[in-house]
Amino acid sequence: MAYAQTLSLQPAYFYDAALGRDSRFGDAAAVLALSWAIALCARVSIPLPFTPVPLTGSTLGVLLAGALLGPRRGAAAAGLYLLQGGIGLPFFAGGAAGWACLAGPTGGYLVGFIPGAWTAGLLAGRGWDRRFWSNLTLLLAGSAVVLGCGLIGLSRFLPADRLLPAGLYPFLIGDLVKSGLAAALLPWGWRRLGRHSGAGLTE
Repeated sequence: MAYAQTLSLQPAYFYDAALGRDSRFGDAAAVLALSWAIALCARVSIPLPFTPVPLTGSTLGVLLAGALLGPRRGAAAAGLYLLQGGIGLPFFAGGAAGWACLAGPTGGYLVGFIPGAWTAGLLAGRGWDRRFWSNLTLLLAGSAVVLGCGLIGLSRFLPADRLLPAGLYPFLIGDLVKSGLAAALLPWGWRRLGRHSGAGLTE
């Protein structure tokens, strides 16, 4: 099929296919840019009265960074985001900053951004970002990794009977909605890229 042939010829990650891998400087610039994109997504923050963990858009930025750049560069973008927020830039939810954020109730979620981005990038490298449903699965898998890490960190601050109501249930619908809205972005981008390059992405 034409789609399978295209997959074998194109670079695995959208960033490489769209812009090429010119140099390590280009990769570094992409990692920096995506770390800032995560920070921009974190500006969308909704505090919840029954949990110390707010609803934010940062997870979506992390997963898109992984899918766009691949596991290593995506995880590097997430790590750089944490570093910049840790040293004092107002990059965390609500404009917060400092290493105390990583040691607090939200610290597990923040640290989980790194394996979450890695997971998204790993699945994108297998072509999961080329179709809506597989891309949705990619995003939900990355979200699950972030939530799992978050629950581990939050367990230091809340008793077991409050852990899931405060650290998981409030975010399931939001993650599903965000992932559903974002799931069409990369498949659409691949189709556009295929048309511009003359290599169709249809079966």
